[in-house]
Amino acid sequence: MTRKINVGGIEIGGGAPVTVQSMCNTRTDDVDSTVSQIKVMAAAGCDIVRLAVPDMAAAEAISQIKKQVKTPLVADIHFDYRLALKALEGGIDKIRINPGNIGSAEKVREVARACEERRVPIRIGVNSGSVEKDILAKFGGPTPEALVESALGHARLLEDVGFSDICISVKSSDVTTTVAAYRLISQKCDYPLHLGVTEAGTEYLGCINSAVGIGTLLMEGIGDTIRVSLTADPVREVPAGIAILKAAGRRKGGVKFVSCPTCGRTQIDLISLAHSVEQRLSGVDRDITVAVMGCVVNGPGEAREADYGIAGGIGEGLIFKKGQIIEKLPFENLADRLLEIINEDD
Repeated sequence: MTRKINVGGIEIGGGAPVTVQSMCNTRTDDVDSTVSQIKVMAAAGCDIVRLAVPDMAAAEAISQIKKQVKTPLVADIHFDYRLALKALEGGIDKIRINPGNIGSAEKVREVARACEERRVPIRIGVNSGSVEKDILAKFGGPTPEALVESALGHARLLEDVGFSDICISVKSSDVTTTVAAYRLISQKCDYPLHLGVTEAGTEYLGCINSAVGIGTLLMEGIGDTIRVSLTADPVREVPAGIAILKAAGRRKGGVKFVSCPTCGRTQIDLISLAHSVEQRLSGVDRDITVAVMGCVVNGPGEAREADYGIAGGIGEGLIFKKGQIIEKLPFENLADRLLEIINEDD
């Protein structure tokens, strides 16, 4: 089991529930836009939000942002240790740096001391594009071993000044490299691990790459917090992360939606029906299973196993509740009636 850190009141590691993170794509010094996006992310279920801090204006904006949101915030900082110190003064809940690229040992010590005083953890974030040249030369490229050696080297810089409130990520845009790197580092340290596939792609491809990479590791018991990185509205990263946690068995609760693929036996418009029901369920916050099935082969059995379900027929369908048939209705009435029944029981 990994050790535990605390990010603004949210525990990471040590057996705590796996958290979902995302990152704003607003300019951090645009306080209104950043606060608005953080609130939308939080409403979608995001546990922790990261902010880019490329300059002093962004660092100085953190105190204003913190006054307006409750979600724990992470400052993403590179090269200038003074940005970390200013972010800490503003009340940031976590710092993301690579100690090796913010300057001398004294500068690392100063950041670590300030974090220690405020009980703010540091995430060491290594990806395939940030590995040091000498390590790349040693391993012939950004291999899993190179990523891990880089991350542990940065960790030692903090350990050498007595700081151990650390979280680590070792991300690659290559899924197999990512999985191998996390497997390796999980054997070499007990720091909590932040999972992700960096530069995973657009929403469609990025979700697939992230589901394979993050999901594989979660099912092996590796990982304490996750971020699904998408070239899309960052709010879309949040439901994707939650869905991966549920599929990997690492988060319970909420609606589980089951639907079958179409085939030549299907005699209703199952695709539109499934999308219609799924959309309606987006506002339901209950621990239930809902099944939408297309035909009489698997449909009735699967629908009976769910809390609520539809089994399609010829232009019509059966609505099930707790294994019992409730009604037979024309196709066009199925989605509305199913949600009425679900809401009546709320």
